[in-house]
Amino acid sequence: METIENNFAKRFEDLKSDFDFLDNWEDRYRHIIDMGKKIAPLSEIEKNDETKIRGCASQVWLVCEYNKEANIITFRGESDSTLVQGLLSILIALYSSLSPFEIINNPPQNVFDALNLQDALTPSRSNGLKSMASRIVEFAKENA
Repeated sequence: METIENNFAKRFEDLKSDFDFLDNWEDRYRHIIDMGKKIAPLSEIEKNDETKIRGCASQVWLVCEYNKEANIITFRGESDSTLVQGLLSILIALYSSLSPFEIINNPPQNVFDALNLQDALTPSRSNGLKSMASRIVEFAKENA
């Protein structure tokens, strides 16, 4: 049986391979936007002050759910910006269905650095990405 850590490592390697395969940032942006189109939309009830991410130029909602019995956290989200929705989809693809411990031990900043994401984003988009990632780690710490 594959361990959770291996699941994260595999997810990350798959994502990094996709990014490495794309020659330029225009293609990577397109790929990120396409990833975001695959996220299921949230219900209107789920878009509330509790799920809204502060610090983003766009509207972003992130639903965080902890299954204590399985010791995993799942994430679902939505944004009114196609690029931000794509960035959110990266975080969801990497971190959803992991344990709080595994999320804490694989900080999103390492992912951003490995993919050079922050260098390719405007300062406001970069701040939004950090805010989304911070909420994921914060929720994991609350449930660790």
